Amino acid sequence: MQKYAKLLGFFLAVVLSIVIFTFRGKFSNLEGYGYLGLFLISILGNATIVLPIPVVITAFLGGGIFNPLWVGVVVALGATIGELTGYLAGYSGKHLIKDDKKITRIEKWMKKYGLWTIFVLAIIPNPAFDLAGIVAGATKIPVYRYLIVVWAGKLIKFWIFSFLGAGSFKLFSP
Repeated sequence: MQKYAKLLGFFLAVVLSIVIFTFRGKFSNLEGYGYLGLFLISILGNATIVLPIPVVITAFLGGGIFNPLWVGVVVALGATIGELTGYLAGYSGKHLIKDDKKITRIEKWMKKYGLWTIFVLAIIPNPAFDLAGIVAGATKIPVYRYLIVVWAGKLIKFWIFSFLGAGSFKLFSP
């Protein structure tokens, strides 16, 4: 039974990623809903596995429209929730990722540096973070630790982008 639950978790993560990537244009209209829209876009944009959706643009534009401090917090929270898809895919499908060179490299980093690997990869805008989430799930890092570290890294990244957005909008305002 547990084997089927893990396969179902992996299947749902992949299907969700494909749906979000396919209909990504429709999700951009959520920004009109303020902080809630930014939160939802962030969840959806980060729920894809290895299909990059540029949520940093959402933080940048949101920072120019709303309070950049709160934009960073809201977008980071949504992004953290969205990153659970990678974690769940890894948790449910460790046998599916054994021979991938990139995943092996991240596993080595995780063995050497632990959660610092996830923290640093969460700060840097890159698609490799999905692989770190998969490794975290596959190696059964407790989900609460994963979420805390991801949120801390994403918070730094999205504060940077939201404050850059706020500053850019001020430069071009009449």
